[in-house]
Amino acid sequence: MKFKNISLMLLMAGLVALSSCDNEELKSTSVFEDVTQEQKNEFDNWLEANYRKPYNIDFKYRYSDKESDRAYNVIPADFEQSKALAILVKHVWIESYVEAVSAEFMKTYVPRIIQLTGSYKWNNNGSQVLGTAEGGLKVMLYGVNELDIDNPRINTTNPYESHQVKPIDMNYWFFHTMHHEFCHILTQKKEYDPSFRTISAEHYHATDWINQEDKDVAKEGFVTGYGSSEYNEDFAEIYATYITNTPEGWNLILKAAGEEGTAILNQKLDLMKTYFQNSWGISLDNLRDVVLRRSAESVTLDLRTLK
Repeated sequence: MKFKNISLMLLMAGLVALSSCDNEELKSTSVFEDVTQEQKNEFDNWLEANYRKPYNIDFKYRYSDKESDRAYNVIPADFEQSKALAILVKHVWIESYVEAVSAEFMKTYVPRIIQLTGSYKWNNNGSQVLGTAEGGLKVMLYGVNELDIDNPRINTTNPYESHQVKPIDMNYWFFHTMHHEFCHILTQKKEYDPSFRTISAEHYHATDWINQEDKDVAKEGFVTGYGSSEYNEDFAEIYATYITNTPEGWNLILKAAGEEGTAILNQKLDLMKTYFQNSWGISLDNLRDVVLRRSAESVTLDLRTLK
């Protein structure tokens, strides 16, 4: 009898609960009171107007666990440095391609996400990761907090300048990386002449490239030690180096390369120019002129004011 009474009481309680649910109205507000959305600031609105709407780029400057590699210890990008870099990337990188090719080209092929990180990633072999591209969808830029907002500097004349010079060379730390990674994106869409792979096939430093000095590998037909690691990096490094250096800067590499290294570099560059002209309608020399002019203009930009 006791068990029957308990069962009857539970049944009645259930009916009351169902009746209460039937009379309860759904609310539009979340039941999780602590869940809030970040308010958009002036910079967010500027990014919406200058990155997302015209080019469909999500420029992320806030730290995001899901966008970061948790295998490395890194710190978020500072707000003011992020703002300055967004202005610079737009003027020096995005708009160089818009001017040399078209806005539609950039909207079609740019990475959909640019994620900033305040510090650098360091590998176990002692190398620094300046930037990465993931499947043509995302580019990660590191070391943003090193940017000197009031003293922007882009070195286009000396590819062998020490990377420890301050203010930092934005070409080396940012724009060379952007062009390098964008080159990977384009060559993943349309393959370049496979004969490029055979030119230095016997001379790549797959395991010890980190120990190769840029000037030394020039004699073997590479522009940087990293470019000597394998053919895809070789291609992207020559591309990024060529369009971010003046003819005088490029000639310093040829001087270090000597007769044999120069012949190899010219062979690679000829294939590269043909690829970009035939596959993308891009004249590398014209693109270089635009990049160099916009790089020179960067010192005149107000990097603290959004316009």
